[in-house]
Amino acid sequence: MKCQQCEKPATFHITELTGEKPHELHLCEQCAQTYLSQNPSGGMPIQPSLAGMLHQQLKVTDTAKELAKLDEQACPICGITFYEFRNQGRLGCPHDYTCFGSELDPLIVNIHGDNIHAGKHPKHHRQTSQQQTQLIQLHNDMKVAIEKEDYERASQIRDEIRKIEEGQE
Repeated sequence: MKCQQCEKPATFHITELTGEKPHELHLCEQCAQTYLSQNPSGGMPIQPSLAGMLHQQLKVTDTAKELAKLDEQACPICGITFYEFRNQGRLGCPHDYTCFGSELDPLIVNIHGDNIHAGKHPKHHRQTSQQQTQLIQLHNDMKVAIEKEDYERASQIRDEIRKIEEGQE
């Protein structure tokens, strides 16, 4: 069935029960958004109606599209995607807090009440965020070198990792 306002396939079938007879509309998504967002008097709807709820559902669909785009976003250091984080509940490296910061902040505030750490740090914790990021990047580089069978480069990277780790002790 085609949209009554354009030639696209109708995906929304709306039955209005406002008059004596039911009035059926067959609209595509775009025409349905336009129809559902307008009020017969031309203004904004005063009270929530079925049309208003359907319009809200269309907004949810847009949010789902935005989430799908966000799910493809990946950390350049560890390679974890936001989709993987949502499924596993774990981040891949400290840089992820920067990479996914705008999405993580409301989540962290909701869980912990704040997004700034106010507790204690372990005494042996001397590693800086920059060193952690560098170590993760080096480990990833070493994996790539091994996959390419570039063992000389892999051993150089291993030595760099050891040097960084020994400097922390």
